[in-house]
Amino acid sequence: MLVGIGLVNIYSAVYDANNTAIAAGFMQKQLISLAIGLVLIFIFQFIDIKFFERYASILFLVSIASLLGLRAVGTEVSGARSWYAIGGFSLQPSEFAKVAVALALAKHLGGFNSRIDNIKDYTGAFVIMVIPAILTILQPDPGTAIVLLSFFLVLHAEGLPANFLYVILGLFGLFILTLLIGVNPTLWTIGVLSLFTYAYRRLQKAKKVLRPILLIVIMGAAFTLSVSYIFDNVFEQRHRDRFNILLGKEVDVRGVGYNINQSQIAIGSGRGLGKGYLQGTQTKGGFVPEQQTDYIFTTVGEEWGFLGTSLVLGLFMMLMIQIVKTAYKQKTTFSRVFCLGFACILLTHVGINLGMVVGLVPTIGIPLPLMSYGGSSLLAFSVFMGIYLRVYYQRIQ
Repeated sequence: MLVGIGLVNIYSAVYDANNTAIAAGFMQKQLISLAIGLVLIFIFQFIDIKFFERYASILFLVSIASLLGLRAVGTEVSGARSWYAIGGFSLQPSEFAKVAVALALAKHLGGFNSRIDNIKDYTGAFVIMVIPAILTILQPDPGTAIVLLSFFLVLHAEGLPANFLYVILGLFGLFILTLLIGVNPTLWTIGVLSLFTYAYRRLQKAKKVLRPILLIVIMGAAFTLSVSYIFDNVFEQRHRDRFNILLGKEVDVRGVGYNINQSQIAIGSGRGLGKGYLQGTQTKGGFVPEQQTDYIFTTVGEEWGFLGTSLVLGLFMMLMIQIVKTAYKQKTTFSRVFCLGFACILLTHVGINLGMVVGLVPTIGIPLPLMSYGGSSLLAFSVFMGIYLRVYYQRIQ
């Protein structure tokens, strides 16, 4: 249903009554990718899940090699060298890297055959996630890197202490706070909160309070002092502009902020029931750039309204819940972790994409799974789905 809704809205996003060949060309390429994806799903139903477990490491190494190869023979699109040009088609290896990481992570954690309590056992898992994330950042493709690092949620489900997630969230909060109010006010905030925390813990007569609080203060201060360098030297100008627009430090509805502004107008104008199929004025006027890819949800919002967007969100929720339920019915760690990885990827993609189109997160080029135009994304999620269905089928045998 999600793929069908995506096809209908891709056609609407690129439809031109004066030149229907444009929409036909987009649909032809997407349907070819869909056909290949369905064939892959069908083939995977005849492959024992142990095959993927046995060769997960090789698939991961092949994925890393394909990411490295982009530096030499990759094609640059929209400022990122993330594609291989093959005939009239383009292939984005980072999409398939998500599948490879999910399989490699499942194999690594599956080797312990139980929940992991020792942090040293997670070292290999961190390496599996970080290496492809670094390679995608160098393209640069920070959006995919964030998706790959979201596998931390899977590690948390498998026993990684919640403190690690708190640290990640805390660093992200410090990053945003530093950009909003500056370095010195953020350092004062850290100091004041630390003093209150220390005083509160002492009133509770807690022991060994000073050392962990000092460690947190030092780490927080060091990270805060590095934010300016990261923002000015690691981020590109387009990334800095997007953060400034999002945080309200700049207003540029005709420049960098144009996409977000037009996206919000399109979704809001759909109101309850939408303007009707092929009737969206923002869509037909071409006001939202690349609407068939990362901004496909704006077409749903404008032409199908709140009812249509709720349907899409409901379908995604049903799919993710079903995958998680299947994960916890598995008898092996490998199958469970792979299913959780698939659900994690879907959750991250949907969350970031929808946050992006309504202006809650910066524009970082994350497609909406199964719905956005793009052969690589559709094929990668077809591979995910094919392996998942085999896991589900093998469980009930």
